[in-house]
Amino acid sequence: MAGLLKRSAETVLDRGGAVRGFVNMGRDQTLPYRMRRHMEYHTTGTYWLMHYYANPKTSGVLMSQLKLDPRVIRCNVVKVSDKLNEMVATSESIVTF
Repeated sequence: MAGLLKRSAETVLDRGGAVRGFVNMGRDQTLPYRMRRHMEYHTTGTYWLMHYYANPKTSGVLMSQLKLDPRVIRCNVVKVSDKLNEMVATSESIVTF
């Protein structure tokens, strides 16, 4: 898990973004339904959030890398705001994986 978090943060930082932090949402939690990814079925997973600021291209690169990683079952990006001032004011979840 640490390697995946480090790689995700480096992807954002190398492309001029800023990582605000990580939040562990729980380990070995039951998934809402059985999911198939990388030729395997999964029923449990670890949830975590990464808060970051970056341009849309960086988010696209990050998503591409995560989708190819065999440790990731599902990932999602949630845009919080268009302007940095508004993002700082609303410091809630920005990215969920």
